[in-house]
Amino acid sequence: MASRSRARPPRSAPASRWSATACASACAPPPAVETVSTGPDPALLDRQLRNYLGAYPERVQAQVRGLLLEDRLAEHLARKYPGKHAIQGDAALYDYVQGIKQAQLHSTPPVHKVLWQNKMDVIQNVLGLHTSISRVQGGRLKAKAEIRIASLFKTLAPEFLEMVVVHELAHLREREHNKAFYQLCEHLLPDYHQIEFDLRLLLLQRAVAGA
Repeated sequence: MASRSRARPPRSAPASRWSATACASACAPPPAVETVSTGPDPALLDRQLRNYLGAYPERVQAQVRGLLLEDRLAEHLARKYPGKHAIQGDAALYDYVQGIKQAQLHSTPPVHKVLWQNKMDVIQNVLGLHTSISRVQGGRLKAKAEIRIASLFKTLAPEFLEMVVVHELAHLREREHNKAFYQLCEHLLPDYHQIEFDLRLLLLQRAVAGA
């Protein structure tokens, strides 16, 4: 029997188009070239805003919308999170997760396996997965916990990796995404809510830019 919990927090905008008016006659003076920059499609942008920031106030969504329309969100996030990390393999990720667990959640059940997940459905905003598998051993029911992290985080700033790992480790104590769960996340990582919000901004920006 497997029990799964998903970190959902994490989609796309058309590239700029341009059109030019050709010279109608060799004798006529060349017309001015008209460049049309449409930016993100408004309907698509609003849909993505609802998808990633639907739970946030309208004023927050309006501010983010302005940054996207002005093409300033990516630059803002790059300045705020310039760091990189070297955790690329499963063994390094396992050691990283165990280090956080031993420091802050040592009394929780052990984590038996930690993996990068290459095929995690990021489109559905599944960024981390905590699985508890129960098996009968020696007449007793024993549960083994596994944590899988989307490979997307290999290339993101270390703050985002720490946030999603804390999220999955918190499920060792609190199964549901309730008030106690998020209070625990904030206890483990005081900036948890801000980093989670910024991750939503990053995924939103990539979704809009990639459409």
